[in-house]
Amino acid sequence: MSEEGTERPVRLGVVGAGGFAAFVSRVVGSLPDLQLVSVLDQNPERSARFAEENGTGVASTLEDLLAVVDAVLITTPPSSHAPQVLAAFAAGRHVFCEKPLALTPADAGAILAAQPPGTALVVDHVIRYNPLVRLLSRLRSGGVLGDVQRFSFENDAGDSALGPDHWFWDPAVSGGILLEHGVHFFDAASMLVGDPGTVVNALAAERPDGRVDTVVATVRHRNGALATHSHGFSHPNHAERQLMRVDFGLAEARLEGWIPLSLDLRAWTDDAGLAALTAVADDPASALDLPGYRPHPRQRAALSVRDAPAWAISRDRTHRAPHEVALRVELGGAEDKPEVYAESVRAALTDFLMSIRSGAVPAAGAREGADAVVVAAAATRALGSGRAEPVSAAEARPLPG
Repeated sequence: MSEEGTERPVRLGVVGAGGFAAFVSRVVGSLPDLQLVSVLDQNPERSARFAEENGTGVASTLEDLLAVVDAVLITTPPSSHAPQVLAAFAAGRHVFCEKPLALTPADAGAILAAQPPGTALVVDHVIRYNPLVRLLSRLRSGGVLGDVQRFSFENDAGDSALGPDHWFWDPAVSGGILLEHGVHFFDAASMLVGDPGTVVNALAAERPDGRVDTVVATVRHRNGALATHSHGFSHPNHAERQLMRVDFGLAEARLEGWIPLSLDLRAWTDDAGLAALTAVADDPASALDLPGYRPHPRQRAALSVRDAPAWAISRDRTHRAPHEVALRVELGGAEDKPEVYAESVRAALTDFLMSIRSGAVPAAGAREGADAVVVAAAATRALGSGRAEPVSAAEARPLPG
């Protein structure tokens, strides 16, 4: 406690002083409850540059850094995540970890087993902290949209920054495309469907030199939902595009961008559903409210309604749905993507702080991080075996629950 009786800022150390660390440090600067105090990087020049830009000390070892901080921000390549998280837990430190949580389900399970009571861990599954995705999740869990039947994410990503020698192409370091990047989308499907899935199949395409740059994986979830994930690091940066589509049967949601900026929702619904969606359009600030996320002035929503046939039949069920509703919600324009991304990371860091301060369960904690690693590992096995592989939560769940 400080002399004024308020809690002092959480002292944060950064492990890995690359581009993402620089980005997150700017977000940290907007949160008075977080204070950057130390940095560690295997490249002394990067450490010195980060320290100069952020006013921190420079640590020579992880042990030295852990000795002067309350929490660590891990932004190193994936193969180092698990040992660094475990070292932080052994020192009783809180952890904010870039995705994926670990390179293997066994390592993710070791993290679950080692997390000390009262210690916070948040994985940077940033899609969970996008207000549009969170809104969809609330509408589903509230019964407005029904259960997810189909989920798809198409990611035609730019590879301009991924030269042939980049660590991304080395599975021993990155885990491969389905782990290093796919965990984002496996996790988003898990959040919206309501469970991580039970079985997965996958196919891949590779370049002449053997680098796998395009994959498609399909996960079957317990409620029968199928989630397809298509990722291709094969486009110029200015030609990349992403689309998330979620089919709820009587409703369809489309979100543009891997950091979604807009939501188009078309739904056939009853009076209660119409009231819920009208409330979103009438007060988007409340509907999109997310702790730590500061809305852009161009955030807005619009709704149109027309009469529809009163009754609909699907999957042997009869539904009363006399309203056809079209809802569009925007967080900003295309030029606002960097700000929306930064605010989503700010929401994740706010969740981290709330977990530290009050013990609140974070939206993207160790459990969620481990579940995404398990699905990604099963998908990677499917690439090698050529057949569907089971998703076994027990691989990374040594604890009850």
